[in-house]
Amino acid sequence: MDKGIWYALLAAALFGASTPLAKLLGGQTAPVALAALLYLGSGLGLLACFAARALVRRAGTQAPARLTRRDLPWLGGAIASGGVAGPVLLLFGLAVTPASTASLLLNLEGVLTASIAWCVFRENVDRRILLGMLLIVGAGAMLTWQQPAAGVPWGALAIAGACLCWAVDNNLTRNIAASDALQIACIKGLAAGTVNLILAAVLGQHLPPSGVAVAAGLVGFCGYGLSLVLFVLALRHLGTARTGAYFSAAPFAGALLALVLLGEAPAPWFWLAAVMMAAGLYLHLTEAHGHAHVHTPLAHGHPHRHDAHHQHAHDFAWDGVEPHVHPHQHAVLTHTHAHYPDIHHRHRH
Repeated sequence: MDKGIWYALLAAALFGASTPLAKLLGGQTAPVALAALLYLGSGLGLLACFAARALVRRAGTQAPARLTRRDLPWLGGAIASGGVAGPVLLLFGLAVTPASTASLLLNLEGVLTASIAWCVFRENVDRRILLGMLLIVGAGAMLTWQQPAAGVPWGALAIAGACLCWAVDNNLTRNIAASDALQIACIKGLAAGTVNLILAAVLGQHLPPSGVAVAAGLVGFCGYGLSLVLFVLALRHLGTARTGAYFSAAPFAGALLALVLLGEAPAPWFWLAAVMMAAGLYLHLTEAHGHAHVHTPLAHGHPHRHDAHHQHAHDFAWDGVEPHVHPHQHAVLTHTHAHYPDIHHRHRH
C-alpha cells in the first residue's frame, strides 16, 4: 500500500480522536477560547519539533524544501478558512451535538474536499470515488436531519460548515504540499491560534484553568498539529480528492472513542449511517487508476529520488545520497503506469 495512504489514515485517526476529547474540554471552555488553545498547542508543539529537527540534523544534510513568497497567498487562505472559521464552527456545533454523531458528520470534509478538487481544480475522480462520495453524503444527511431536538439542527449545520471550511483549506494547501510539511503545519497552528485568541478576548471569553489549557494544548498538538503534518505528506503523494477520501476514516475513530469515553447510546439510524460511510470508504480505498499520460514541464523543490520522474542533471556537487532536496526542472515525459494525482500527476483526463 502506498505510504501516502498510511499518512492519510494516521492523520485521520489522530484528528478523529480529537473530536470527543474536544467535546469533553468544551464543557469547561468557551468555543473560541478552546479553538485558540487547540491551535496554539498545535503550533507551539510543532515549533518545538521544528527546533529539535534543526538541532539534530547532521552537518551537511540538506534542509527540507522551505515555503517561498509565492506560497504565502495559498497559506494565508488556508489559515483563514481551516484555522479560524473551521474550528470555531466545529466547537459551536459540538456544544449542542452528540460527539459520536459529530464524529461521523466530519466525514463530510472528505466529500467536500473531493468535490472542490474535482469541480474547481479539475482533479480526476472516477465513478468509484463518486459512488463512495454519494454514500457518505447520504449518511451525513441522515445524521444532520435526524437530530433529537426539534427545529433547525444548527449544531449539525455548524459542523457541516466547519467541514466546508476545511475542504477549502485542504484544496489551498495542495498547492504548497511539496514544501516542508512541518513548517506549513507549524505556521498554520501559530497563526490560527493567535487569531482565535484575539477573537476570544474580543468576545470576552476567558481561558480555562492551567490544567485544562495544557490538556487542550496536548489534544491540539496531536489532533491538529501532527495530524496536519501527516495530511500534507498525504497530499504530496495522493492528491487532494484521494487524501480527503482516506481522511474519511477520521469520524470512525472519533465515534468509537466517543462511545467509550462519553457512554453515548446512539439511535439505530446512527449505525445505518456508519455502515453507509464504511461502504463509501471501502470504495475509496479499493480504487485504482492507471493510463497513458503526459507530464508537462514543471519546476519545484521537494525530497526526491532519481526515479522515472526525476531524471535531471545537477548544477552543484552531489554526493549521490538520496533522497535529497533541491529545486529541479521536469521535462516533458509520456508513459503509462498506475498513479495518484500527486504533485507530479495533475494532468487532465
